Amino acid sequence: NRFVAYQEKGYWTPYGEMFDIGIATANAISRYKQGVPAVQCGGKTEYDNGNGALMRIVPLVFTLSKEPDFQMRKKEIERIAHITHGHPRSTLGTIIYVEFLLNMYGKHAPLDSLKMAVNTCQEELAAEDTYQKEFASYERIFNLSLLEADRDDIRSDGYVVHSLEAALWCFFKHPTYEAAVLEAVNLGSDTDTVAFITGTMAGMYHGMENIPEKWVNAL
Repeated sequence: NRFVAYQEKGYWTPYGEMFDIGIATANAISRYKQGVPAVQCGGKTEYDNGNGALMRIVPLVFTLSKEPDFQMRKKEIERIAHITHGHPRSTLGTIIYVEFLLNMYGKHAPLDSLKMAVNTCQEELAAEDTYQKEFASYERIFNLSLLEADRDDIRSDGYVVHSLEAALWCFFKHPTYEAAVLEAVNLGSDTDTVAFITGTMAGMYHGMENIPEKWVNAL
């Protein structure tokens, strides 16, 4: 209902009007307004793999922080992600992302956190055909080769795989919150979303006290 209010009335916007919305999300809202249950509204085709679910899934890190069962975490991530994005490639990206952040929230080092997230996904999802066949899309994350990629090999558009790759690359490349987020912005293309995803990683690791005070004051 809040998504509808955002689209129609500019709910929670600075000036009371919607200023941007992704095609997949707009289509999902249309389905919802037509009576489709919310958790079934996300598009399920290969062309529905934007970054809209990825960019809004972070709160689950905190609501799932005490849930030890991966299958229960996965079920909740799917429930929330599928409101706007229902393809397993998109959902797999959100699972990798949440698991990575959960591991850092548990005080594991960044590289260890990523390795743990990858291992969890490979072990827990390999038997599920819908996810297993999407592993190839995240190959550079799964084999960690992404971390050694050149800047020219990073794409920061709205495709879920590219957005997650770009954010991880920016985060691992820089030792500070500010530098990581600025790198994400300077990649261009879908700057706000990629910078946001990068910022969640850097914020989880570096903490609120290391977000530049001038940025917080401006907000």
